[in-house]
Amino acid sequence: GDYGCTFTYSAQGGTNEQWQMNVGVSEDNGLFSCSVWRPQGKSYLFFTQFKAEVKGAKIEHAMAYSQAAVGAQGDVPLKQEEFEVAETTVSHREGKFRFELSKLVIVAKTPRDEL
Repeated sequence: GDYGCTFTYSAQGGTNEQWQMNVGVSEDNGLFSCSVWRPQGKSYLFFTQFKAEVKGAKIEHAMAYSQAAVGAQGDVPLKQEEFEVAETTVSHREGKFRFELSKLVIVAKTPRDEL
């Protein structure tokens, strides 16, 4: 539709890692979500950089994780200083990011047509 999500990154290592990306829109079209993650939990890729960008919506909430939930293990969030959230992008923070990423979740608000 009118919304999109792009994930760009640069990484080293890792073999045959399976990743998934989900995008969705709430029933009332008010929220747009975008998630990128490794279902097996932890990624062994050495990420030098990453950036997720949403189109057609403004980011309300975003969180990046060094480890995705698997079994009884919960998600392990990155420290707040490791990444930055802007109006339409979430990206690594140069010099602070510790090269680990296994999951990224974005919830964005779609523009409303005022009556």
